[in-house]
Amino acid sequence: MEGKKKFRFTIEPWRITTAFLMVYDAITVNASFFLALWLRHDLKFSLIDKIYIVYWRAFAPYYTVICLAVYTIFRLYKSIWEYVSYTELASILYSSIITLATHILAMVLFYGRMPISYFLMGGILQFVFLCVSRFSYRFFHVMSNKRINREDLAKYKRVMIIGAGSAGQMILRDIINSKMINEVVCCIIDDDRSKWNRYIENVPIVGGRDDILLSAKKYNIDRIYLAIPSASPEEKRDILNICSETDCELKQLPGYYQFVLNQIGVSSLADVKVEDLLGREPIRTDLEEVFEFVSGKSVLVTGGGGSIGSELCRQIASHKPRQLIIFDIYENSTYGVQLELKNRYPEMDLVVLIGSVRDSRKMYDVFETYRPQIVYHAAAHKHVPLMEDSPCEAIKNNAIGTYKTAFAAMMHGCEKFVLISTDKAVNPTNIMGASKRICEMIIQSFDAKIKEGRARDIPQLFTHYNDHGVDTLKKNDTFDYNSIKTDFVAVRFGNVLGSNGSVIPIFQKQIENGGPVTVTHPDIIRYFMTIPEAVSLVLLAGTYGRGGEIFVLDMGSPVKIDTLARNLIRMSGFRPDIDIKIEYCGLRPGEKLYEEKLMAEEGLETTANELIHIGKPLEFKADEFFVQLSDLMKMAYRNDRSIRDKVAEIVTTYHPLSDENREKE
Repeated sequence: MEGKKKFRFTIEPWRITTAFLMVYDAITVNASFFLALWLRHDLKFSLIDKIYIVYWRAFAPYYTVICLAVYTIFRLYKSIWEYVSYTELASILYSSIITLATHILAMVLFYGRMPISYFLMGGILQFVFLCVSRFSYRFFHVMSNKRINREDLAKYKRVMIIGAGSAGQMILRDIINSKMINEVVCCIIDDDRSKWNRYIENVPIVGGRDDILLSAKKYNIDRIYLAIPSASPEEKRDILNICSETDCELKQLPGYYQFVLNQIGVSSLADVKVEDLLGREPIRTDLEEVFEFVSGKSVLVTGGGGSIGSELCRQIASHKPRQLIIFDIYENSTYGVQLELKNRYPEMDLVVLIGSVRDSRKMYDVFETYRPQIVYHAAAHKHVPLMEDSPCEAIKNNAIGTYKTAFAAMMHGCEKFVLISTDKAVNPTNIMGASKRICEMIIQSFDAKIKEGRARDIPQLFTHYNDHGVDTLKKNDTFDYNSIKTDFVAVRFGNVLGSNGSVIPIFQKQIENGGPVTVTHPDIIRYFMTIPEAVSLVLLAGTYGRGGEIFVLDMGSPVKIDTLARNLIRMSGFRPDIDIKIEYCGLRPGEKLYEEKLMAEEGLETTANELIHIGKPLEFKADEFFVQLSDLMKMAYRNDRSIRDKVAEIVTTYHPLSDENREKE
């Protein structure tokens, strides 16, 4: 009939399997106890007492119903038996014990006495028949999945698993059970000597970490999976450094939480990251303390479109500020941050402004309009070789820009001003580092004048004049300078992994292009930190800072750039100096082999966080410094080629490296 849909009756495949299993169980639960009688009487049916047969036959229908009901309660008909494990084995054991107890009780109460061996052997046989039906399915499933012909073996990736614990076993079984993973595990590595020369799923445990290189070569390994979620960063670094000497692809479990949540498998493995080779715990911040500091306040981030600035904005936005003001001169990256934060925090009062920190009138307008309580000053030129070619720009943007921003903050009631500095400010050999040292001196001199009650003596630097040659911005003589309470602090960083201009993206791009990878010097070393660590330090500086401090992160051991480049090449699946060449191009202008975190005369003080220290401020005459800075500004805006000499006069620790000195170093 037209308009009527034909009814189609379909049965799901698992229901058919369940029906067969129920029929099988109905037969075997009764056959088990009949076989028990047969075994009890020396395998001779004629010797069995007829009354036993009568009792067995009478109880069989009831026992069948009881068993099927108990099996249903324990979900033995809803498990996916191709993935059967200890959980299903426990269910089979518990259901067998319950049904056996029921069998014994029913026989004794309603029928008659039966031989003890009848119950014992019957219960064992019933349990065996249950296991055979369930586990044989998995056995044949596994065998059919992993039956690899010699001809097909070349198509499979050969895998080494490091870690014979629970996580390693889960990954091994995931590879064995999956039809989609074209991998075969050839060997396992574990430092526990008691496991050596033993097997897991027929895969040998061949030795400890010292055997990684030999075993990788012996078994022609293509991939190495690190499956030790509880390993410390130092242990991971040591093991990964050994693995990086092979030509194998490296993957690891990202964290211990996946093991706790039972989320272990090949899909949970992640590529080894460069920061995994640093071998230290990341800096942990007291987020509650930071939340109390930032929450409900107006916060300004200069350079908010950059690597550090944008991460600062993300972290601050998550701590519910009253208003977040992003200030940057580069509109493209800033626009991206704006879109991201608007999407994640639609209710937040977000202001995005484009402008330069070198513009006094712009900075005054920003502070006059929005009155930020906290300022994170991340705006700066940071590229060492480029600043060597344009030293006046480094002074204009870094030093003078910091001065103008700090002055505007001080005059408009800002509570905290946090400067982003660098370890290149320590005994600088380049103009960028020297300009950042001047920034630190600005912060220290502002703080000293405020604490002395002499904020009025801080001069205002101008680069804009009107037609009559008079400053367009003047200090207000009626302003109460005694009301200024701004705390100025600085935070000194090492090199930031993944930031704009970082060596890592440069190396990765060179590897993508087939090389060569350029390293300035085979012995050059650097301290490294991640962007979240850097931001954590900045936020902590805001909470810990009381004015005048230079906060320094304990960045652990320095990393050799040559080693970093070689590990990156290996992690990309290539061989250094064979597939990808490494070329040494010599130290760039202003670059030195070793970076320092603190000047020797600064000393160190501890904070509540053992990985964060405070450098004791160097003494210098602030009034004399202000005069020198004014002259330096004029030289910068004249683009005076002798500006380095003036910088050296101000920063006594600044010693530009000549080509001859760089060769000696």
